[in-house]
Amino acid sequence: MNEVLFADDELTIREAVAYALRVEGVKVRTYDTGSGALDAARDRSFDLAILDVMLPDISGLEVCRRIRASSGLPVMLLTARDTEADLVLGFEAGADDYVTKPFSMTELVIRVRAMLRRQELDRSVAQRAVTVGDLSIDLARHEAMVGGVNIRLTPTELRLLTLLASEDRAFSRREILEHVWETMFVPDERSCDVHIANLRRKLEDDPASPKRVLTVRGVGYRLGGR
Repeated sequence: MNEVLFADDELTIREAVAYALRVEGVKVRTYDTGSGALDAARDRSFDLAILDVMLPDISGLEVCRRIRASSGLPVMLLTARDTEADLVLGFEAGADDYVTKPFSMTELVIRVRAMLRRQELDRSVAQRAVTVGDLSIDLARHEAMVGGVNIRLTPTELRLLTLLASEDRAFSRREILEHVWETMFVPDERSCDVHIANLRRKLEDDPASPKRVLTVRGVGYRLGGR
C-alpha cells in the first residue's frame, strides 16, 4: 500500500484530503507543521509528500528543499498563488508538481494517483540506462551523470530528461507535460519552461548558452550532443 505524507495547517483540509486518499486505498499520515513533516520524512519511508506552502513554522518550500537535499521523494506543493515567480520558487526548491488552492478534490486525487503510478513505472522500467554524448541517465536507479559526475535531479526532471533522450527530435511543451504528468490535469506551459530552466542550471556549463538541452523555436525542446 502506498503511503503519503500530507502537511497542512488547516484541520478541515487535512481531514478532507486524508479521507479522499484513503478511499482510494492510499495510507496517509497528516501533519500540521513543517517541522513535524520533516521529522516524519526522516524517520519513515513515504511514496509522496504533499506540502502546503504556507505552513506555520517552516514554509512548505523550505521543507521541500530539505527533503530534496537528501532524498528523491516526490513532492507536490499546495499553493494559493500561481504566478510564474511562484512556480519558479516551487520548482527550484525541488517540487515535482503543484496544485493551486482552492483545488478540486477530484483533480488532487487524480494528480496524486498519477505521481504514485509514475513511481511504480519508474521502478519497473525495462530500459535501465540511456547515454547521449557525455550524459547518461538511469531511470530505475534515479541517477543522471554528466561527464561521470552525478547530478541530483527531482523525479520530474529525470522523467523529462529521459523523454528528451528517448528520440532524436524536438518535443513540444504539451508532449512533455502529458508525458511527465500522465493525467488530464496538467499544469500550463510555464511549468515546462521552468523545469527546462532548472535542468539547464544543473546540466549545462553555461545555462545561458545551452549545449545539452536545446530550444527548437516554434516547436519545443530537444537533447543535443548526439
